[in-house]
Amino acid sequence: MAARLIRLRYAGTCAGCARALPAGTKAWWDAGARTATCAGCQPAEAAASEWPVDTAVADVVVQNRTPGPVSTGAAGASARREYERRHQRREERIEQEWGRLSGVVKFLTDDPQSTRAWAKGSDGEQCLAQRLVRDLGDRAVLLHDRKVPGTRGNIDHLAIASSGIWVIDAKNYAGQVEQRNVGGWFRTDLRLYVNKRDRTKVAAGLGWQVEAVRKALGSAGIPVAATISVTPALCFTDAEWKFFAKPFQQDGVWVTWAKKLVEMIATPGPLTLDDVAHVAAHLATALPPITP
Repeated sequence: MAARLIRLRYAGTCAGCARALPAGTKAWWDAGARTATCAGCQPAEAAASEWPVDTAVADVVVQNRTPGPVSTGAAGASARREYERRHQRREERIEQEWGRLSGVVKFLTDDPQSTRAWAKGSDGEQCLAQRLVRDLGDRAVLLHDRKVPGTRGNIDHLAIASSGIWVIDAKNYAGQVEQRNVGGWFRTDLRLYVNKRDRTKVAAGLGWQVEAVRKALGSAGIPVAATISVTPALCFTDAEWKFFAKPFQQDGVWVTWAKKLVEMIATPGPLTLDDVAHVAAHLATALPPITP
């Protein structure tokens, strides 16, 4: 069936660019794939004529089976904002120091690596969000770039599915990912290496995010909340893996890549569609999105 242009009754996520689609937005709905695509990714001339909202459309939940509208958030928003803040500060500093020659200095120099890393991280989050939306379809509710009240930190992605809640940190690192035992003969000391650099602390950083989600669940008032598994995952979006590599756990955190992450999230579990809907709606409120 060809995609039809409808006005969404529930919030969703664009299958093309992973942009949040608030309730009431006009978007192209593919009933077969159960995905929504924004007008920017699929212009009007590329699809069929507009389909007015009727009873059938009103019952559709786009990407999120929720009791009401859910703000899915914009992937990479906080990282992009931090990059822009640092970039703008550098531009202003050059203008103050070089005056009329500032344009030449800007052209001949670039932002430091510490600033560019924020832009690269934002790109990685957006890339992973697009992959999750495309491959999980309506099997999971996806929330992106969530605030954690009382902290300055954020959670890159939350996936709520039959298998439970997945707390996902996206990393856009280059080089080979591997786990090494550096403990010697008589003790085990497993560490995460990326491009021959010890990145073990990156996995350890997900602990506080898991606790934030558990704390949010504690006030949910949902019967199954206490029994829901909360699984942290570190997903490398642009790294290399050995030929027969498998995801592994580092300090209780799954270290993986996008395709395998999708498979793990999509594994059948104990949560019903209603459970997923209510948990997602609660987390979307308790951990609100960061606005671009």
